[in-house]
Amino acid sequence: MEFSIKSGSPEKQRSACVVVGVFEPRKLTLAAELLDNAAHNHLTDIIRRGDMEGKAGSTLLLHSVPGTLCDRVLLVGLGKEKEFGDKEFCDAMRSAVRTLNETGAFDGTIFLTETGVRKRTAAWRVRQATIVAQETVYRFDQFKSKKDKVRRPLRKLTFVVDRRNELAGAEQALNQGKAIAEGMFLAKNLANLPGNLCTPAYLAETAQKMALDHKLECQVLERDEMAALGMHSLLSVAKGSQQPPKLIVLQYKGGKSDEQPLVLVGKGVTFDTGGISLKPAAEMDEMKYDMCGAACVLGTIKAAALTKLPINLTVIVPTTENMPGGGASRPGDIVTSMSGQTIEILNTDAEGRLILCDALTYAARFAPEIVIDVATLTGACVIALGQVATGLFANNDALARELLNAGEEAHDRAWQMPLWNDYQDLLKSPFADMANIGGRWGGSITAACFLSRFTRKYVWAHLDIAGTAWKSGAEKGATGRPVPLLMHYLLKRAGKLN
Repeated sequence: MEFSIKSGSPEKQRSACVVVGVFEPRKLTLAAELLDNAAHNHLTDIIRRGDMEGKAGSTLLLHSVPGTLCDRVLLVGLGKEKEFGDKEFCDAMRSAVRTLNETGAFDGTIFLTETGVRKRTAAWRVRQATIVAQETVYRFDQFKSKKDKVRRPLRKLTFVVDRRNELAGAEQALNQGKAIAEGMFLAKNLANLPGNLCTPAYLAETAQKMALDHKLECQVLERDEMAALGMHSLLSVAKGSQQPPKLIVLQYKGGKSDEQPLVLVGKGVTFDTGGISLKPAAEMDEMKYDMCGAACVLGTIKAAALTKLPINLTVIVPTTENMPGGGASRPGDIVTSMSGQTIEILNTDAEGRLILCDALTYAARFAPEIVIDVATLTGACVIALGQVATGLFANNDALARELLNAGEEAHDRAWQMPLWNDYQDLLKSPFADMANIGGRWGGSITAACFLSRFTRKYVWAHLDIAGTAWKSGAEKGATGRPVPLLMHYLLKRAGKLN
C-alpha cells in the first residue's frame, strides 16, 4: 500500500473517500464540521435522523455528498471525546481501513490523524495510523488454493495533519511506521508458517537473505561449533529432532565503530512438542508459534535497517525443534551450560530457558551495552497477564522504565514483574547447580530467575511474550508483538522519536 502526508481542507479533497470522525453523542470533529458546512448541513441532517451516534467502532458510508470533490465520505464513530486515547484512536483507524478496504475505493484520505489524542503528537498519530493500516490489510493465505479476494483492494492512503509545520515530522513518522509494519510482517509471516516449513534451517536461510538485502553481517553456528563452545544446554533440546539446530547471529552496524551494541536474543523453538514431557494434543498445532521471539527480533533488526538507525544492533537466535525422539533428553538428565553451570532437567517442556541460557552467555562476547531477550517462555505469564501485556523482567530499573515507556508509546504494552532473590531458592537442585523449573507457583518469575543467572555480566531485560505473540480462535495468527515496543525503544535511544 502507498502512503502520503498532506495538509488541507476535507471538502477540497479529490479522493475516492474522505474519512472523518464523529464523537458520541453525535458530535462532529473539526474536519467533519468543515465537510458539513460545505454540504449545507447534510451531515448534521443525517446524524439527527439517528444514522450515526458516534459509538466507537461504528461506521457510515455516504455517497455523493454535496459541496465536496470526493466520491464518498466515511463517518467513523470515535466514542466519547473525554475517553479518546491511544486504544480508541487505533480502534477507529482499524475500523476506517477495514471499511475502506471493503467499499471498493482504491484510495482514501484520512482526517482522523488530525483528531487530538491525549498527550500524543501529530507524528505519533501518523506513525500509529500507518502501523494499524498495514496490520488491518495483512493476510496470510499463501497456502489456500482459493484465496478470499478483495473486490477492489485499497491501494493508497493519505494522512492529513492540520498544520503545515507538522509535515516534516509526520513524514519521518510515516517512514518509521512503514518500517515497523515491515518488521511485523516478517515476524508474522515466519511465525504463521507451519513447522514442517519453518525449520531452524529455514530461519538461518532467512537471516542470510536479510543480510544480503539490508547489508547486515550474518553468521550461522552449526551443531559442532556449538558443542565446541560448550553449549550443551542448547544442544540437549535438539537431541530428539532430526532437524539440526542453529545459532544465528545478525549484526547491523549503523552506529560508530567503537559504540557498544544493543543485543536482542530471540527464542527460536520452531516446534515444541514438550519433548519427553509431552504436551496435551489439544491446540498443540499452536506450538509452531514457539519461535515468535526469534521472528520478532529478526523483524526488529529489519525495521532498524530500513530506518537507518544510528545504532549498532546485534540479534542472536538460538533455534531448534523440541521433539520426543529416541535420543531426546529425559527428565532427570543433567547438562552443563556454556557458562559452566550445571542444570538438572526436571521437565523437558521447559526448554526455552535451556536454549536461551547458552545464547545469553554467548551474548557477552559482543561487550553489549544492553541485552534484551524475547521469548514465548511460560504459560504462567499468560495466566498472569492474559493477551494484553507482555511480561517484563529486568536486572536494571532504568532499562525496565525505558521499555515500559516504549511499550506505552507504541501501544504495545508491557508490565514489570518481580525478579527478587526470594524466588531463586525455588530453583534449587540436590544434584546440580540448579533445576530448570521451580515448581507450580510463580512460574514466569522462576523462569526469569533462571535466565538471570546467565546475565550477571551486563544490563539485561527479559520479555515473556507467551500471551501476546499470537491469537487463538477466529482471529488465529501471529501478532508481530513486540516489534513495535522494541522499535520505539530503539528510536528513542537513537533520538529519532517525535
